[in-house]
Amino acid sequence: MSKNIAENTAEKNTAEKNTANAAAANANATNADKADKNAAKQPESIISVFNFKEKEDSAAPNSPSDSSAENKTFADSKTFTGKSIYFPTGKVYGGQVIAQSLVAAYKTVEDDRLPNSVHGYFMKPGDIKQELDFEVENLRDGRSLSARRVNVTQRNGAIFTAIASFQKDNQSGVEFQDEMPQNLPEPEELTSAKQLMEPYAQYSPMANYYATRSPFDIRHVGNSVMLAKDDKSAQEDSGKQIVWMKADEQINAGQIYHRALLALGCDQIMMEPVVRRAGLSFATKGIFYATIDHSMWWYDSIDINEWHLYVQDTPKAGHGRGLGTAKVYDESGKLVACMVQEAMIRVPEK
Repeated sequence: MSKNIAENTAEKNTAEKNTANAAAANANATNADKADKNAAKQPESIISVFNFKEKEDSAAPNSPSDSSAENKTFADSKTFTGKSIYFPTGKVYGGQVIAQSLVAAYKTVEDDRLPNSVHGYFMKPGDIKQELDFEVENLRDGRSLSARRVNVTQRNGAIFTAIASFQKDNQSGVEFQDEMPQNLPEPEELTSAKQLMEPYAQYSPMANYYATRSPFDIRHVGNSVMLAKDDKSAQEDSGKQIVWMKADEQINAGQIYHRALLALGCDQIMMEPVVRRAGLSFATKGIFYATIDHSMWWYDSIDINEWHLYVQDTPKAGHGRGLGTAKVYDESGKLVACMVQEAMIRVPEK
């Protein structure tokens, strides 16, 4: 069961120090993950976005929802309050609220479980100046899986809702994977998004964000569609793209935060295959885009400090909507996560 914040602060700070130099992919880090759930994080780091306050009246206990969950009791719901990171639109960044919802839900599950999937729907834009309330509802605790619903609200109502699943560690079963593409350039050989956008930083808030404030190092294998369309992809009717990405700072935290940061980071590139195949760029005059929903699945531990390879595509666009997909590999070639996102993308009629 999740532990009381006040009773366990000292214990969690100790656990975080002990794991500071450990790889987040260490399968033995589960207890440390839980121990640092509510510990104070590096205040000026991206990890500080997971600093939540629990509302005191949000944790009324109930009877066990499932006798197979070792007769542990959980609250019907808990509500956590969090804040937003800067984003140049003035709206809550979608990847942020997905990641925060995942961590909020994680705070209410048993100690031996980590997220295996999340499915989120964006209701309306959020205001980065307002606090966010994350109401976590306990849907089920079974022998190996737990399910939580998270509703995210601000003063004007719901902005996002998600269902997250958490699985007990080390489950056995069938195993296979698509192989990672070979003979690719090393990420250090490629131009970063920061370098690409730096010449334009003084002219555009979005370019300035990618050049100076994005928490991720993003490097495209081939042309980026940030500034210009990819004529070759459009001519070949292909949205395929390959991207290297990692955190731009050292993240010393438990596995839950590495998985959450993968969700936060991937949202920066998930629309790109759709834009690419449509023969557009994010600099196309009058383009409008917004995420409708986002789903992702984790199959192995994540170390967000290391490079991950995103192999992306888009199978379909229609009715002003496009579907982006991604397979995410670690540097060893292991397929560690998969994700799908649908977005609304519109351009003015000529």
